[in-house]
Amino acid sequence: MDMNTLLPIIVQVITGIIGGQAVGAALKQAALGQLPKILGGAIGGVGGAAILGSLLGGGTVDPATAAAAGGLGSALNLENIVGGAGGGAILTGIIGAVMNAMKK
Repeated sequence: MDMNTLLPIIVQVITGIIGGQAVGAALKQAALGQLPKILGGAIGGVGGAAILGSLLGGGTVDPATAAAAGGLGSALNLENIVGGAGGGAILTGIIGAVMNAMKK
C-alpha cells in the first residue's frame, strides 16, 4: 500500500477519535475510559466515512482513485472529515450507552 491509499483512512481514524473524545467528554455519566473512546472513535470514523461516502455517491476508498487524485487534498474531503467525526461520535455514544446500561 502506498501513502495515497492510507492517507484517507488515517484522516478517518483521526477525525473519528476526535469525535469519540468529544462525545466521551459530553457523556460524563457513561464514565468511558480512554480505550473505548479511542477504539469506538477510530472504528466509527472509518465506518462513518464509508457510509457517508456511499450516500454521497463516493463509495469506499478506491486505491486507484486515491492514487490518481493524490496528496493530502484528496484525503481532506467531506466524506473523510465529517463522516469520520460523525461516525466516531455515534459509535462512541452507542458504546457509552451500552456500558452505562450494563452498570445498572
